[in-house]
Amino acid sequence: MCGIVGILSKEKPISADALATATQQLNHRGPDCQNQWIADHQKVGLGHARLSIIDLSTGNQPIANEDEQLHAVVNGEFYDFERIQQDLKQRGHRLRTHSDSEIVLHLYEDFGTQCLSDLRGEFAFILWDESKQTLLAARDRFGIKPLFYSIVNNTLYLASEAKALFAAGIPARWDRESFFQQLFAYVNPDRTLFAGVYQVPPGHYLLARPQGLKIVRYWDLYYPTTDAINPSHNDAEYIEQFRDRLDEAIRIRLRADVPVGCFLSGGIDSSSVLGMAAKHSAEPIRAFTVTFDGTPYDEGAIARETAAQVGADFQPIPLAQSDFATHISDTVWYAETLGINPHGVARYLQSRTVHNSGYKVVLSGEGSDEILAGYSHARQDLLHINAATKNTPSALASVQQTLGFVPSWLKEIAVSRSFFHILLAPDYAAEFAQRDVYGTFLNQFDVPGQMQGRSPVIQSLYLWSKSILPNYILFAERLEMAHAVEVRLPFLDHHLFELVRNMSVEMLIRGIKEKYVLREAARPVLTDTVYTRPKQPFTAPPATLTTNNQLYKLIQDSLRSDAMASVPFFDQKTAIQLLDELPQMPERKRIALDSILLMILCTYFLHTRYNL
Repeated sequence: MCGIVGILSKEKPISADALATATQQLNHRGPDCQNQWIADHQKVGLGHARLSIIDLSTGNQPIANEDEQLHAVVNGEFYDFERIQQDLKQRGHRLRTHSDSEIVLHLYEDFGTQCLSDLRGEFAFILWDESKQTLLAARDRFGIKPLFYSIVNNTLYLASEAKALFAAGIPARWDRESFFQQLFAYVNPDRTLFAGVYQVPPGHYLLARPQGLKIVRYWDLYYPTTDAINPSHNDAEYIEQFRDRLDEAIRIRLRADVPVGCFLSGGIDSSSVLGMAAKHSAEPIRAFTVTFDGTPYDEGAIARETAAQVGADFQPIPLAQSDFATHISDTVWYAETLGINPHGVARYLQSRTVHNSGYKVVLSGEGSDEILAGYSHARQDLLHINAATKNTPSALASVQQTLGFVPSWLKEIAVSRSFFHILLAPDYAAEFAQRDVYGTFLNQFDVPGQMQGRSPVIQSLYLWSKSILPNYILFAERLEMAHAVEVRLPFLDHHLFELVRNMSVEMLIRGIKEKYVLREAARPVLTDTVYTRPKQPFTAPPATLTTNNQLYKLIQDSLRSDAMASVPFFDQKTAIQLLDELPQMPERKRIALDSILLMILCTYFLHTRYNL
């Protein structure tokens, strides 16, 4: 929906110019209106770049409560807000706007930080409480909306994207430790690749008071222990409940004062969302589908069939390999992280088409695999748990010791990323030679409270949902907001998830069929093709599929360049030797290195675009 900025100083007055510059840096997120508010004592200020979706006439921010003791800026959407507005009015509150964002002010007035339990949606917000001299900044349960912060010279800076912090004056530098962690596992949910720049983790809030700052968890996945699962319904009842809960999650996400479209692939997730959404729309819903003509990665024909069945307005977005080379630098700048597949560029270009077509809001199917065990690794953890504990790479010994098994997806990452050891600069490799990246990865989570006593499948899902989901899959939010497009994710509605988490694993994986409960619940809106089709992750053609495409040539040129020599993590001579060998490699071996090369290319663009 927007871009938000906050600055809080313990000592000297904040800089109005820094606040304005940071807000302006988020113009791509909110091109419709920009405003700032600074308290009379000049110790706190809020900035807002607005993408107007609900309450187009009176919804500008920052917004204040009745006595102007509270001010807030909000990014995202609070669903079912009309009901809450009525409750607030009955309790005597006077609302200044018709916006969903305003409810957070009055809920906080009534309940303090407990107001978060009443908020449903994709959101990040910053709220200043003048009477208590307290700043509250919170992020939604799954981490759909980003929220970064940094502390420099007793001043707290917060923003929707790290680049806004840099615009406010925070120095842009590599975090060498986080980068090492990212190479071999994934950066911790409270860290970034930038030194001194942190994230408010999903399901947490930041509280800054005169006596100090703390980060507090207000929600977690809370999967029940295996012995506590006692299914109270049969399959048909669970399927009906799931259908109703998903239908509601989709319906409330169609609420907007602007047109709402859907992303559509050839998979069951986006097809289910579109099919159910179509039932709630009087007009055909626009369905946006990325296509790769003439490649096995193209799902255009399947998506077109789905659109025709549900009466959607099908809009293909054809992409060529040259598009990836042309736009990957900008994609990395907006993403602020490393990609392992060109699909990030596809999302960036998809949102550009959505924006150019006059749309600000789309629904998407992300999150289904996380809550419904849709990935192949979930079936591996279910069917091959004993085999999975054998031949475990030594790097994962601490994970094996703590959990009693190693999640199959984590083992795959450990094996594929081990190639980086060959490419690291000797001094950088020596700096972290004793680091247990997988033990560090595991130690960031509440293993006793959230994982012990659960089945291996659930433990594996938990780890994935707390790491890969927010730090890799959901970084696409910044690629869509690069073109002022808000993506809403009904599968990550916490009411829906809280139904699913109490189901047995058999409702998620039935034999070799993944996402069983969704497949059956959405059957009335699915084509036979989609209903019977196994999971196919959305991906783009590899850069190394051939050696005569522009993205491959860009990798060769960039990694050989003088600018690459200043990247502190890799030994360029060794990298060039690898580049020399690529043309003679069998295609299969070359493609196996695709994610490694793309991560290095992304590093190159982060380094050069942010002058790190």
